[in-house]
Amino acid sequence: MAYNIVVLIKQVPDTKRITGEAMRDDGTVNRSALPAIFNPEDLHALETALELRERHGGRVTVVTMGPPMACETLRESLERGADDVVLLTDRRAAASDTLATSYILSCAVRKLAARKPVDMVVCGRQAIDGDTAQVPPQTAEKLGWPQVTYVEEVEAVEGRTIRARRNTGTGTERVECPLPCLLTVTDQAPAPRPPSAKRIMAVKKARSRAEIERETPDPAQAQARAEALQTRGLLITQWDLQDIGADLTWCGRDGSPTKVKRIQSVVLKGSGFKKVEPTEEAITTMVHELIEDHTIG
Repeated sequence: MAYNIVVLIKQVPDTKRITGEAMRDDGTVNRSALPAIFNPEDLHALETALELRERHGGRVTVVTMGPPMACETLRESLERGADDVVLLTDRRAAASDTLATSYILSCAVRKLAARKPVDMVVCGRQAIDGDTAQVPPQTAEKLGWPQVTYVEEVEAVEGRTIRARRNTGTGTERVECPLPCLLTVTDQAPAPRPPSAKRIMAVKKARSRAEIERETPDPAQAQARAEALQTRGLLITQWDLQDIGADLTWCGRDGSPTKVKRIQSVVLKGSGFKKVEPTEEAITTMVHELIEDHTIG
């Protein structure tokens, strides 16, 4: 039995390269100050979906919400094996908190399901720029679907039932869940496959309409280019909030109950240090001092 799977991914700032310019005064992330990457656990979610497709057949559609530059992760998804990708972009969605984001994503899933029933949604456990792990469960709640979180492996899908092994923090448990459902996976899920060189060459010219308009200022030329890409199957589907039928009162800053109350800049200062000469006597003295203050024993 084939399954129609939607994978929700996010392009995130590389938090390993945090600088003093990473936060704005209003408490939002200054994404332009950091390089953007594919959220790590979302790669495991994509791999989980691809392996399910290989075992059972079906289709994998990747959806991301963000600015046009997020198409980089969509192209990478195609390079890794996704069948289709969707860019959900709208300035009115800016500054959405987890409640607003999950609402918008649930609307996108419903739009996809209206075309062809969706059997499951697969997400990474959390994004490294927020670390809340709230968006996938909230999306499941808004869809009215059951969810299985902290999945390490999907062991079997039989008919309309999925069986998965999930991490409980102190061990693992096996659970069964009816479809449709939403899964969140950890970095213990199957390791992501590398992009295929053949697919890289095939999709390197794929563009969304927003990218085309930025790269080709002339409207007539942009339209001609979009039509040419669509003919070749390389036009990335692009939706805004109106396309997915979202209620604007639940989107963006106005639809986000989370507010930044206070921002505190934390500066880590180095403590004093003692230089130890590379001699046997100096090293022996240092070891004795460390033993005396119980640093080592």
